[in-house]
Parts: sequence; C-alpha cells; structure tokens
Amino acid sequence: MDKAKLERLKRAAKNIRLGAIEAVYSASSGHPGGSLSIADVLAYLYMEEMNIDPNNPQKPDRDRLVLSKGHVTPGLYAALAERGFFPKEELKNFRQIDSYLQGHPDMKSTPGVDMTTGSLGLGFSAACGMALGSKLLGYNNRVYAILGDGELEEGQIWEAAMFARHYKLDNLTAFVDFNGLQIDGKITDVVDPTPIPEKFAAFGWNVIEIDGHDFVAIERAVGAAKECKGKPTAIICHTTKGKGVSFMENEAKWHGSAPNKEQYEQAIAELSALE
Repeated sequence: MDKAKLERLKRAAKNIRLGAIEAVYSASSGHPGGSLSIADVLAYLYMEEMNIDPNNPQKPDRDRLVLSKGHVTPGLYAALAERGFFPKEELKNFRQIDSYLQGHPDMKSTPGVDMTTGSLGLGFSAACGMALGSKLLGYNNRVYAILGDGELEEGQIWEAAMFARHYKLDNLTAFVDFNGLQIDGKITDVVDPTPIPEKFAAFGWNVIEIDGHDFVAIERAVGAAKECKGKPTAIICHTTKGKGVSFMENEAKWHGSAPNKEQYEQAIAELSALE
C-alpha cells in the first residue's frame, strides 16, 4: 500500500470516528464504542474496496455491506456520509423523529443501506442470502458482513455459517469485530464465544486473523478472501472498543452511552489530533 493511499484511508477513518461521535452526542444516545472499533474496516471497504455508486445506490450488481451488529449505525452512517451518499450535516439529525438516520439501519429510508438490521444474528443470515442470490443471478459482486463478537453468542450465527459453507459462498466475507466487550462486560464473562477463529474453521470457512486497525493487514485480508475459492472467508479483526478516544477505549460502559458536553469536546479534540 503506497503512502498516499494509506494517508487517504487514515483521514477517512478519522472522519468516520468524528462523525460517529457527532451523531451520538447530537442524539444524546447511541453506540459509540463499537462504531469506533470498526471505523478502519468501514473506511477501507467504502473508500477503497466496494463497487458502489452514491448516485445509483440501488445498482443491482453492486457490492453489498450488511451491518449485522446493527446498533453501531453511527459508524455506518458516518462512512456513508464520507462516501457521499448524503451530506455529513445529516449526522446531527441522528435518531431525531423525522430523520432517516435512525438507531438501526433501514434499507427503505437511508441511502446506501443494504439491509435493515437490529436483532443480532439476522443480518448475517441476510448476507448469506444476498451472496447466494448474486451467484444465482450471475453477478460478479461481493457481499460483506460485519459481526460483533458478542453477536456470536446467537445460535443463528452458526446456522448461517453452516449455510454459507454448504453453498460454497466464496463471494461472502464476514468481518468479526473482536474487541472483547459487549453491553454487559467482557464477552468471556457473559457467554464465551471463543475460540473464534477455530470455530469458523470448524464450520469450513477460510479464516484470517488481523489487527483490525491496520490498513495494510485489512487490504491483504480482503485480497486473500477474493482469491479463496469454494468457501466463504471470516476475517477476525482484533480491535479496541472505543478506538481513538482515550476514556472510551476498552470500557464496556461506552457500548451504548452518549458523551456529555465536556466528554464530547475531549473526544473531538483527541480524534482531530490523530495523524
């Protein structure tokens, strides 16, 4: 990856993080922790990898992204705004009564959203259906799903994983946001879903482990997933919940809490200072 691309992606990720904080603060509610942990993956997919067109968001053979952990819409919306699907100013209307930027993604109302999600596990199943549908229609596109590590406690996740391997959905890539925390604390204290890589491998998936904040690693993993034939790929992303904001990092309480004015100002200052 050349220096210009790396700098462009870093800038996009910073803007996504800033946008996510802006949205949550404006609404006085939302989920900042997991939005910040997936910002780098979102930046790479939306700004570099995915075949999408903000001027034609319903293009039939487009690449698709399903946010299965649907509560982290602040990150998704900030990425869509960064890509040009709607003005960044709209992020300040997050969760307002007449806004199309609601707390969970709505494919009927929000430009660029490919699947309505919320109940954990359902988005992953939908992504599998999209991937199979694309194959049946002869499209040469790809489907990406972003899953939370706590979401892996849902049984439906593993039904979907079995389905994807059975139908050889090599056009499907799942990113697991492995930050170790969910709303009730450590995932290992709630219902331990580890070891995550070994479980996906046991279900017949191609498995890649990376630092989810390393753009070079993300690019290599995405490339390897595209080269893998006959099976889907799971990219296990080791991430930091609340990445980029010192008081939010590795703190489960920021899974679904909004910052006050002082915290908001500190978060914006810290993120703005990122290189």
